[in-house]
Amino acid sequence: MMNPDEIKIRDIKPLLDVPDHSLYLFIGVVLLSLVLLGGLAYLAVKWIKAKNRLNLRKTMYQKLLHVDLSDSKKAAYEITKYGLYFKDDSPRNEEMYLNLISRLERYKYKKEVGAFEYEERSYFELYKGMIDV
Repeated sequence: MMNPDEIKIRDIKPLLDVPDHSLYLFIGVVLLSLVLLGGLAYLAVKWIKAKNRLNLRKTMYQKLLHVDLSDSKKAAYEITKYGLYFKDDSPRNEEMYLNLISRLERYKYKKEVGAFEYEERSYFELYKGMIDV
């Protein structure tokens, strides 16, 4: 038998560094996914707000159409509240709204008020006709 000191052993080479980019690739994929998900979330929120805005316009228009003109004081406040929502549609709507509000001032801030006159009713009907929903 051979003596262990006499056995010729070939040198064992040291471990080599293997380049590993998998961590960087993983971080890149995660960041790209987060950016895409953030963009999709932004678009979804924007779409939902636009959809709700249209529904709010329809709701306000329906409330404006169904204002009870028999109680002129309450109706003046409701017309002011609901009509304000459509004021910024066009310069013509804004001018008409301000004119209507100035005519309704005498029905507000008083304890007892009379019924709407023909002129106020016609201005209100004209303003309702100008609104596009």
